[in-house]
Amino acid sequence: MARAIMSDIKRDHIHKLLSKGKRVDGRNWDEFRQITVETKYVESAEGSARVRLGNTDVLVGVKMQTGTPFEDTPDRGVLATNAELIPLASPTFEAGPPDEDSIELARVVDRGIRESEMIDLSALCITPKEEVWMCFVDVYVLDYDGNLFDASFLGAVAALKSAIVPAATFGKGENFPLPTKSTPISCTAVQIENSILLDPTLDEEKVADARLTVTTDENGDLRAMQKGLEGSLKLEQVRKIIETSQRLGKELRKLVG
Repeated sequence: MARAIMSDIKRDHIHKLLSKGKRVDGRNWDEFRQITVETKYVESAEGSARVRLGNTDVLVGVKMQTGTPFEDTPDRGVLATNAELIPLASPTFEAGPPDEDSIELARVVDRGIRESEMIDLSALCITPKEEVWMCFVDVYVLDYDGNLFDASFLGAVAALKSAIVPAATFGKGENFPLPTKSTPISCTAVQIENSILLDPTLDEEKVADARLTVTTDENGDLRAMQKGLEGSLKLEQVRKIIETSQRLGKELRKLVG
């Protein structure tokens, strides 16, 4: 996300606390903020979820319609993900076409879902080469206080798991639940000097040197990773983040069923 300006006093305060092994909000390095997940939040959507991760607030909607498959996947449905950074969510967000931050957010969410094969896209084929179901995942950021990646990913997974394919509306038989095969979870960590912190707040993101988002499935298998910011991570730090993501993923997965 955009690196907003931070006062030297606040920056020094964060660094001093970290030198003592502490965080500003008192959490352990591997502890997430309070999370709430509400599904079926938007009645007009095929699936939806609102996720609050600390003060970060994200709404995700799923819409479906019929369409033509891609030429290289003639017997598979289509998945598309979009993210909107609404100006009211942060003074650093601006109205207009998607910027690099919203594009990155959408790609991280899309890649984790796609590479984990969460959705059974083959089951969304109506007629090979002619007609398939198209699934659109739209992420709307309502309030930004750090870690949009995990909040958005949780929202997308919860929305997809609650989604109903509107077959009756399109004259394709009876409605049925969106076919899913797994429940991926992402965990994001940042590096500040030599410290690794899970679920960074906005202030922690502002002073971070590097960021890594890791997506795993129920078996703990690594499905996707996204490196962000300009700093580098040591191999042992990457391993630490992956192992922590595998462990925390088991608990986070309970929030989305």
